[in-house]
Amino acid sequence: MSALPKWIKIRQRFAGRAVGDIEAEVAAQLASIQIRERIKPGMRIALTAGSRGISNIAQILKAAADVLKELGALPFLIPAMGSHGGATAEGQVQVLESLGITEAYCGVPIRSSMETVCIGATPQGIPVHTDKLAWEADGVIIVNRIKVHTDFKSRVGLESGLMKMAAIGMGKHRQATLLHHRGVHGIRDLMPEVAEVVLAQHRIICGIGIVENALDETALIEAIEPRRIREREQALLKLAAAWMPKLPTDKLDLLIVDEIGKDHSGTGMDTNIIGRMRILGEPEPETPSIQYIMACDLSEASHGNALGIGLADVTTRKLVDKIDRRAMNENVITSSFLARANIPITLDNDLEAVRAAMRGLWGIEGPEARIMRIRSTLHLGEMYVSEAVFEEIRGFPAIEPIGEWQQPAFDAEGFLVPF
Repeated sequence: MSALPKWIKIRQRFAGRAVGDIEAEVAAQLASIQIRERIKPGMRIALTAGSRGISNIAQILKAAADVLKELGALPFLIPAMGSHGGATAEGQVQVLESLGITEAYCGVPIRSSMETVCIGATPQGIPVHTDKLAWEADGVIIVNRIKVHTDFKSRVGLESGLMKMAAIGMGKHRQATLLHHRGVHGIRDLMPEVAEVVLAQHRIICGIGIVENALDETALIEAIEPRRIREREQALLKLAAAWMPKLPTDKLDLLIVDEIGKDHSGTGMDTNIIGRMRILGEPEPETPSIQYIMACDLSEASHGNALGIGLADVTTRKLVDKIDRRAMNENVITSSFLARANIPITLDNDLEAVRAAMRGLWGIEGPEARIMRIRSTLHLGEMYVSEAVFEEIRGFPAIEPIGEWQQPAFDAEGFLVPF
């Protein structure tokens, strides 16, 4: 195997807005849709809380709950995350707590149940299920981040957002299974129709849409009346796509990802960033082109759910030992994209994993290897790049070297020294 090339730490600068005062913005947005006219004292209002690592999500939920309490309502949180958390009520509460969404912090109860009620059907006859606790409440506020989906490109401008939360999040494991059983068609084409039934039949007070900038910061919060959720989500998805980060190059021999996990992406690694889908019958993205992806570790917030490990080519024993197969299998079987749970070749540590990947780079000598190391696909502000990559991007106005050239550093046990 050739020697590892030197690399240098760089910063990738992203332009974009950010919300300064989260609490004030949430309150202002709710006031903009005349929330006082929609809420009566004593009303029990459910706020949806998902499993994604959304920036400031606990703060946003707390701020919304505070507004409701000031109006005399009785807000509570419901986990709205399909099959995540092992598809159990207790597991879903644990997922929320790992994201900082706790009863103590938010000041309201978390009421978790996997029980649903059927509230109608789509024009194609797909039953529409929703969380029983939310259905029995006096109203629901749907809260979610709006972003491009990791499984498909929408034909109608609806991917991951309020509509998906209404359909799959609030529909729990039962609705997730019904839609994912139909593959990409289910979540791309049928999901919006399920959401339309929920919006029509449920007592939806409003939606709170969140858009993040390329630095994983809250860039926009918007309260949306139920009748406008579809059209506003379509508009906000365009903003989210324009603001999302990406790798500074489209061609790599090896991408080292320090940590994968459900808090970084629903697929462990964002498929839009790495250029891999691994969905049977669906074409792979043309860019970026990455020969090997190495997954080093699994985030604690994933609670052992390593869905997305199948997007990698090489991994470590440290990551594999953290896998809760029940949690991962429940999620991947529900999604029906089984390849995403395939365990790749597993080495004892990062050094051995890098060596294995380098061995597979036919005809490429060490100094020539195009290597990049990132914290996760959600965090692309800083990264390490090898000499071959740096020579390509050094003139880019958004790229700034912030370190010195060095050999990749490993500790005594063979693991990469932290960023």
